[in-house]
Amino acid sequence: MDFWGIIGTIIFGAVIGILARWFKPGRVEISMVATIIIGVIGALVGYWLWGLISDQGDTAGIDWIRWLISIVAAIIGISIYLAIRSRSAGAK
Repeated sequence: MDFWGIIGTIIFGAVIGILARWFKPGRVEISMVATIIIGVIGALVGYWLWGLISDQGDTAGIDWIRWLISIVAAIIGISIYLAIRSRSAGAK
């Protein structure tokens, strides 16, 4: 992956992370850095899962299903992050 590919992945991950925070029910109190990191992970998981279930590869338009899978993966990632954070805060 080249420099612009990395930058594009970070931007895409930030958008996915912000959308995941917006769609996740309840109050989400995490930093923007954590949002971007979880969004990037969600985007990568979404691309990977879409690659497993679809044989379309890259398309000329927007892959709405891939976006949806990425957002759901990021919502799950945020939920896991919040659960781990609350568990470690309760253990102190």
